Amino acid sequence: MPVKDITVNRKARHDYHILETYEAGIELKGTEVKSLRSGKANLKDSFARVENGELWLHNSHISHYEQGNRFNHDPKRPRKLLMHKKEIMHLWGKTREKGLALVPLKMYFKDGKAKVELALAKGKKLYDKREDIAKRDAKRQMERYARGKV
Repeated sequence: MPVKDITVNRKARHDYHILETYEAGIELKGTEVKSLRSGKANLKDSFARVENGELWLHNSHISHYEQGNRFNHDPKRPRKLLMHKKEIMHLWGKTREKGLALVPLKMYFKDGKAKVELALAKGKKLYDKREDIAKRDAKRQMERYARGKV
């Protein structure tokens, strides 16, 4: 069954060096699943953290479901991420190092279950961002020359 992306955190790849990626399930309430199926989610400014041996996703926004009434959820509530305990402890050890963070890259459905792709990432400095932009521009320029459109 194909993987269907719900939302992608494009800003994460701009602001962080991605070192490793992990897949985690996400624990959702009833109307959250329906909102995700309609693509109403946002990962901008969200992050993951290990608390009391459990992995939590903070600041992710899943909008209210229109047809949901009083059973709707809080859009910004912390959501538990599901991984093996050994993986969580590995991530906890890595995030204790200076400068490393857990950043969600995308949220998607896989075999009917909602998943989050997490990245162990290190923040970029301003000059790193400028360097990436310069490389991207140079690559675009070379592609234009190769097509003969200058």
